[in-house]
Amino acid sequence: MSYGWLLWMVLARVTGSPVLSALGILGVLWAVGRYSMILPGPLRLLGRWRRAAALRRTLHVNPHDRRARYELAELWVGWGRYAAAVEVLKPNLEAGDEDVATLFLLGVAYLGAGDTARGELLLDEAEKLDPRHQMGAIDLERGRFRLARGDFPRAMEALRRVREARPGTVEGRVLLARALERGGQDGEAALLREEAWKEYVAAPSFQRRRERLWAWRARPSRPLAYAVVLGLALVLVGSLLGRMADSASRWEADEQAWVSDEPGDGE
Repeated sequence: MSYGWLLWMVLARVTGSPVLSALGILGVLWAVGRYSMILPGPLRLLGRWRRAAALRRTLHVNPHDRRARYELAELWVGWGRYAAAVEVLKPNLEAGDEDVATLFLLGVAYLGAGDTARGELLLDEAEKLDPRHQMGAIDLERGRFRLARGDFPRAMEALRRVREARPGTVEGRVLLARALERGGQDGEAALLREEAWKEYVAAPSFQRRRERLWAWRARPSRPLAYAVVLGLALVLVGSLLGRMADSASRWEADEQAWVSDEPGDGE
């Protein structure tokens, strides 16, 4: 017997409402499944934080460990700590690491830190070494940061190339739609958002897990609908808990009444 079935039987018996119990359990399981695929798990976050701490200790002992520098910079870029990533990775470039991965990561860090000229230059150099690095990742980052600083025409140019390099990309389409909207091309942007949603629906499950947040951004009404359903699930759970509390109170009152009605020892 599964745990879900057992939990339903217990809740149905306690609350006296099998239907409400089933709906409450389904709502909670649905919400956990949805949001656990969007938000990073606490164990994963803890593991990354511990890894960053270990890398910092490694560099304190051996500042010339270039692999540790690269890995720490990669973590910091992922957390948006771009200036710190520049400082930790720049010595690798100065020491002669001019591979595409280092140039790409340092270029993204410079762009995030606000040094557009150096960031774009490093991405250009990375592109010379491998124009298809990570299936359009160079153009994706170009487009992302150009969009953020308001360079909409060049953002569109880069993001259109991403769309060609990654035919199934949801993120690339949503970012391109944003650039088109801000460039005054609302009609094409709306078509791209619809296209992004269709790509998401047709994608395999592993890709949907990775791009679910971008799919929701393609259709902003979706998060609202999910929030409504989650709210209803929470209301159901609250009702279940309330009924359980009432049942426990009645049981305690009946128990006390039963004890008080028992004859005394001397009778």
